Amino acid sequence: MIVWSAAAQSVKQGLVYDAQTKEPLPGVTVIVAEGKAGVVTDGNGRFSLPTNGSMVVVSAVGYRKREVMATADQPLRIALEPAVEDLQTVVVTGNREAALRTETPIAISKLSPKLIEETKPTSIYEVINKTPGVLMVNLGNEQHMMAIRQPMTTNAYFLYLEDGVPIRPMGVFNHNALLEMNQFTVSSIEVVKGPVSSIYGPEAVGGAVNFITQRPTAVPTVRVGIQVDQWGYQRLQVGAGARQGKFGIYVGGFVSRQRNSWLARSDYDKSSYFTRLEYAFTPHTRLTGTVSYNDYNSQTTGSVDSTAFFARQYASTTDFTYRKTVSLRSRLTLEHDWQNGSQSFVTAFIRNNSIGQNPTYSIRWTSGASTATGQINSNDFRSYGFIAQHTQRLTFLNSKLIAGVTLDLSPNTYYAYQTELSAELRADKKSVLKYTQLRERPDVQLANYQADIHNTAAYVQYDLEPMPKLRISAGLRYDRMAFDYTNALDNSLGNKAYSQLTPKLGATYDLGNGKGLYASYAKGFSPPALTSIFLKRTTPTATGDLFYYNLQPAQFNNLEVGGWASLFSNKVYIDGAVYQMNGTNELLNIRQPDNSYDYQSAGRTLHRGVELGVTYRPSKQLFFRFGGTHAVHRFVEFTLSQRASDAVQNVDGKDMPSAPRTIWNTEISYYPVWLKNFRTSVEWQHVSGWYQNQVNTVRYGGYNFANIRVGYQWKGIELFSNVLNVTDALFATNATRGNNATDRTTYTPAAPRTFVFGAQYTFSGK
Repeated sequence: MIVWSAAAQSVKQGLVYDAQTKEPLPGVTVIVAEGKAGVVTDGNGRFSLPTNGSMVVVSAVGYRKREVMATADQPLRIALEPAVEDLQTVVVTGNREAALRTETPIAISKLSPKLIEETKPTSIYEVINKTPGVLMVNLGNEQHMMAIRQPMTTNAYFLYLEDGVPIRPMGVFNHNALLEMNQFTVSSIEVVKGPVSSIYGPEAVGGAVNFITQRPTAVPTVRVGIQVDQWGYQRLQVGAGARQGKFGIYVGGFVSRQRNSWLARSDYDKSSYFTRLEYAFTPHTRLTGTVSYNDYNSQTTGSVDSTAFFARQYASTTDFTYRKTVSLRSRLTLEHDWQNGSQSFVTAFIRNNSIGQNPTYSIRWTSGASTATGQINSNDFRSYGFIAQHTQRLTFLNSKLIAGVTLDLSPNTYYAYQTELSAELRADKKSVLKYTQLRERPDVQLANYQADIHNTAAYVQYDLEPMPKLRISAGLRYDRMAFDYTNALDNSLGNKAYSQLTPKLGATYDLGNGKGLYASYAKGFSPPALTSIFLKRTTPTATGDLFYYNLQPAQFNNLEVGGWASLFSNKVYIDGAVYQMNGTNELLNIRQPDNSYDYQSAGRTLHRGVELGVTYRPSKQLFFRFGGTHAVHRFVEFTLSQRASDAVQNVDGKDMPSAPRTIWNTEISYYPVWLKNFRTSVEWQHVSGWYQNQVNTVRYGGYNFANIRVGYQWKGIELFSNVLNVTDALFATNATRGNNATDRTTYTPAAPRTFVFGAQYTFSGK
């Protein structure tokens, strides 16, 4: 709302932007110091204000207030510094539109542009693991698993988004999907913990990770940088943005390569490019288009046995495995802000992905055997779809109504066939020194299907304020995932559909003085991935089933309470949550003696924990951050086998495998006043031990490691260094084994001490 003083004699034009990213800032309050006039910036950060040579006060949620004298003839250009410790941030991932974090009744964390920029990540996990309650498991070469209110898992319980659009269609989840992201052109990251299925749909069960891309900059900006380490990693990155009138553009990308690393057979190449265009028809109507292209080609070393791991002999057991991924994503969004604060948008999107692999995880070997089998597979899909949403602001109880629909059509093709391997054994005959690929066997097919996936959904959410300081949010979503398929292995044609209503109910209460509480109930579900359904069973069932057509969707009920508090004159901020999530029909992978997997979706599970985030800024020189979780992930009722000959029939009451109880990440940063533009930080990551198998007979002890980061900027040039695993600790990011007595643990080793060096030049115009 604009309030102009009748005494104003001139109108000052101005622009407000983020000092870190140079992105324009909409919704910023700009007032004349005497309080006689005020205005809010538009979607491009611009404003017009009668000043009469007065002091102007500029303020926005999540930024430090500035006072600027408006006396010069030139338009005002005002850069706001982020207040990185402030809980009162604006987030968009809760309901696909900007809202205060403290009015959003879910556990959500925002990783700011400043935090990302100072981390200078080689891989995205270095940033995401700073989120309370989150562990992105590093599997090397940007490959990963995730643990958000779940054990470390490859299951489809997490939703990965780019500007609110899922980067993969439902039913084609891949736990390595984030290696298709361009980390250099990400402005900020928002992480939701717990189900957000009522807005985003299935697979948003453990949580959702939304990568918000860099907008065109308010002033011409160019960034050029390099990163290298002593293990043969090299990266060159470039980004540039500008605005001219109603048009804005940002382009950025990088090329990286790894050669002759500490881990044998782990070379990889990645090139990633991104473009974002914005056009403002009016201050209230905008068109945004983005294109993201990624090309990834990596050798895949896989895990090592205990002999190699503890001896730090990181020789690969294979010299033929690989992963190749090419992805193209594009979206076009038209959005409009209505006069009363209502908003509408329509997003059309396309995706085109191809993944080819000879994966190490598909090698099947039985203890003592001199032969083994492998697999070559290919998974390709195209997507065409749209998301439409309207938010209607209502005067009744200061409420708003959100309604939306989504449509995603994704033809998907997949094939997998066997390879024959020889196995060179160690002297004890209990582990393999090296596999050699003898021949490919395309005639021995393991999977071969085509599926046209039709994902449709409609959702509605109503927020209201029945009494001062209390806001209630209720939502409901209907999803239908259906696909028509052709399975070449059994010459069958058919169709299958999963549908679900997912409700949510939440409330926030403002206690005043920067303190508040929230509570929420949410339901989530996740259909099985198509690759699980159509994988040929190693052994047919008693009824003769060769495939997993009977897998059921996993269902979850989540109840949580949480709160936030600002203490000691806003120097300390605390954000926490306690949750319990009950699951049924969770997909369980049961490791067989030959290292293959049998799938089941049955039984009941329990996920219960507490999450805590703390920041403390005693002065401009020091900043402390802590984020952690203590959680239990347990089988309540789960049958492994119904065969009387098997020693273990069920795992009722046992911990789920790969489920560390305690995870935390803490960091202290120092910005000395005696050396301007210098920074340094020390980070500590802790992951407690976990059971390696479902029957809870063997544990891995967990790990601790520390990182040190330093940087110095002189004018536009920044030099930096990250020392990762500074104590050179020996640990594995993943350690698993099967349930049989003869099984052996396989370890995914973490990198030894690594020195990353880099330089970046940033030019900003006027």
